[in-house]
Amino acid sequence: MEKIIVHETDISIAHIHDEDYICLTDMLKAKDGDFFSNDWQRNRNTLENIGIWEKVYNPDFNYGEFAIIKSQSGLNSFKISVKEFVAKTNAISIQAQSQQMWRNICT
Repeated sequence: MEKIIVHETDISIAHIHDEDYICLTDMLKAKDGDFFSNDWQRNRNTLENIGIWEKVYNPDFNYGEFAIIKSQSGLNSFKISVKEFVAKTNAISIQAQSQQMWRNICT
């Protein structure tokens, strides 16, 4: 499995269809552990960044659903998984992969 080192942290890289993808879970665990990796998408800035990327690169992005999700972001009660976000918005910028699947892709 190929990795890069960022601030003394190993970050996995997957090669899929001639494109390179980095493992956000590796990056997030290095910063704040498992808790943060489960909650990073609650942040309004994170969602806005994803929405901008989707607007540029994904003509099938569901902006109506995205607007609903974004309006709830930042609330204490708001939680959404990557899998749920992708299902509701048709996002292509992020994917939910199990650790085992990630290992299979990277090897």
